[in-house]
Amino acid sequence: MALICTEENRRMTAAVEGELDHHRAKELMEELERRLDEGLPRMLTIDLSGLTFTDSSGIAVLLRAYRRMAELEGTMEVVGASKQAMRVFQTAGLDRLIHFHHKG
Repeated sequence: MALICTEENRRMTAAVEGELDHHRAKELMEELERRLDEGLPRMLTIDLSGLTFTDSSGIAVLLRAYRRMAELEGTMEVVGASKQAMRVFQTAGLDRLIHFHHKG
C-alpha cells in the first residue's frame, strides 16, 4: 500500500496504490491526515486508479478524508475508482456525499 501526495496551489492529489483492507486502512488514514494537516489544501483529489482491491475499509478512509476536508472548509473528489471499488462505495451511499469520477 502506497500513498503518493502531490500539491500545487492548495490543491492536493493523493494517489493510493495497492490493496486497501483493514490491515492497511489505519496506516493510510493516519498518513493522509498528516499530509492534509501539513498542506491545508482547499481541494483534495483522491486518485484510486492504482488501487487493486478495497473492502469496506476503503469506506472509512474516504469518510475520514471527507470529514477532515469539511473541517478545513475544503472540497474533495475521487477519481479512477474501479468497478469493484465503486460497488463498495455505492453500496455504502458514499456517492451521495462525495463526487466520484470513475472508470466506468
